[in-house]
Amino acid sequence: MMLCRSDLLLFCELLLFFVATTDVHVVDAFAPITSRANHHQVFRSPATETEEITTQIPRKPTYKKATIKGPSIDSKPDYSSISGPLGSFVDSILMSLFRYKLAQRLNRPDNAIITPDSKLPLNDFMGIIDLTTRMNSQHFDRATIHAMAQDVLVSLFPKFILDRYPTWFAQPFPDFSARMCAWATCVGGTWLMGECEVNDVPELENGGKSQGVLVTRCRFLEESQCASICVNSCKIPTQNFFYENMGLPLTMTPDYETGECQFAFGKLPTEEENRLAKDTPCLMRCPSNGGMRSWHNGSDQRAAGSNSEKWLEDLKALELEELKNGSGSTCSLMED
Repeated sequence: MMLCRSDLLLFCELLLFFVATTDVHVVDAFAPITSRANHHQVFRSPATETEEITTQIPRKPTYKKATIKGPSIDSKPDYSSISGPLGSFVDSILMSLFRYKLAQRLNRPDNAIITPDSKLPLNDFMGIIDLTTRMNSQHFDRATIHAMAQDVLVSLFPKFILDRYPTWFAQPFPDFSARMCAWATCVGGTWLMGECEVNDVPELENGGKSQGVLVTRCRFLEESQCASICVNSCKIPTQNFFYENMGLPLTMTPDYETGECQFAFGKLPTEEENRLAKDTPCLMRCPSNGGMRSWHNGSDQRAAGSNSEKWLEDLKALELEELKNGSGSTCSLMED
């Protein structure tokens, strides 16, 4: 079945009107494990539908090691078999839309560096990883990456929703808005994150009923294998998008040891949480192995005057040098 891009855009915009009404099961992310023994995850593949959550997400993970091992590759989920409640067909459309918007943003004529689209099919998840990896490797300024990723999120929503949501919903009904965004994130984001569920965030003053999203093992992090891509292309831009464009605070707390991530809608990230995010060490499987440090902390002045091809050649040489020396204590793309 072939759909033109205009049809995809129209279809996905219509989805925004009813995703928030989907029935989603709720559990408490921070409750003792024994109290969650009878709760099953909602957005699961058929093969794992009856499995139970046996881990508890730390609210503020701290990392004192040079690298993080991360979850075992042997237990990696089959993400192709996981779909949201709207079905795999709708997930494929949402993935294609996101890929199209991402490629469109990276290929804008006014970009300092123009990045062509991936050669992978439009509905191939690894095409998104390819584009995101290149975006991170080509731009040494983290603020530029944050802004570009946030632009992509903005482009996914009709303008009239972003213009009205803060004043019509987020400001007068903050609790309801937080719950609605949590539901919509699960319903429309399973293809990007993998298995997830709406949960409570009891650390919030109002009890945080249904204001959280628990991602079991994030697909975006799993496939990118890079903590810095997670922080610079997902965590910070997404938090900025909800706060600046939707009028709703959001704190995302990834756990790189397990691959889990906790969304807390209605909660602003603290300075400590932002610092911990930037202090995250590299994953042991990180492709760059800490080799892009100078590009993202702005210390390498060659970046400003080099063209894209030469820049990437220099970057590759830098990666090989870091690998040879066995260095890389913290994630290179997140240093100030």
